[in-house]
Amino acid sequence: MQMAPKVSIGLPVYNGENYLVEAIDSILAQTFTDFELIITDNASTDSTEAICTQYAAADKRIRYIRNPANLGAAPNFNKTFELATGKYFKWAAHDDILAPDFLESCVAILDSRPEVVLCYTGTCVIDDAGDVLQEYHYLGHVTAPSTQRRFAAMLLSSDMCYEIFGLIRTGILSQTSLIGNYGHGDGVLLARLALEGPYYEVPDKLLYVRKHVQQSMSTNKGTDQYGRPDYHAYANWFDTNKKRKIILPNWKILAEYTKAVWQARVSPREGIYCHFHLVRWIKRHIHYLIGDLRIAAKQQLNRSK
Repeated sequence: MQMAPKVSIGLPVYNGENYLVEAIDSILAQTFTDFELIITDNASTDSTEAICTQYAAADKRIRYIRNPANLGAAPNFNKTFELATGKYFKWAAHDDILAPDFLESCVAILDSRPEVVLCYTGTCVIDDAGDVLQEYHYLGHVTAPSTQRRFAAMLLSSDMCYEIFGLIRTGILSQTSLIGNYGHGDGVLLARLALEGPYYEVPDKLLYVRKHVQQSMSTNKGTDQYGRPDYHAYANWFDTNKKRKIILPNWKILAEYTKAVWQARVSPREGIYCHFHLVRWIKRHIHYLIGDLRIAAKQQLNRSK
């Protein structure tokens, strides 16, 4: 019987022909080779299927699954994890690039630091040609030993959530609800994981995230009247079943943050601090919460006409 690999890499993709080859090549070039690559194709209409089929035929570590219909981003992301068999798990974006020693560096940390739940690395933002635009600097204190400080760091910072592309302990990730099918579902998951233990940042720049006009943040997410990401517009990308439904995305985020605290194994003292940080979040987002109610009321009024 074939033994499970140590690392599972989940690569969800939809119409990724422009950058997919670079992403897969960077994964196959890893110095740490005990991994499986699970590609879930969300019913792409370009040459994604042909690219993936060719790679899967050439490397037995690759499993390619094509969805019969577009499930939405979050269900497709989560499907890669549901198919994973490794001790450690990593999501990979079809338009990003890994340095050759990304996995080796992160595996070494998780092997030697059992308290660490997620290991991520230094990150650079690149353009469509692969040239570095800037070095990304992470915010907050997700590496702190204090549970409530880590939770506050993920809850209250304006971080881009690139940590979601780090290496995560499969056993801990399996205890969560994974990436929720709503705007900022990745951020909520990161906050939930931070409640379970500290993160670790490898300072070397080993992840290159691509910024381009076709990425989801450009094509699916606008901004609301306050200049913040419009989670109403983003909801359909996360889950295609959300179309034409009345949703309260900011209330949903609050509910999921609250549930994360309730589900986590934290001391009563840490729990009280976490709820205090939730109150801080509400104060900062009161305009968005009220805005949700106004939008929902308008939608209901239009339906009743």
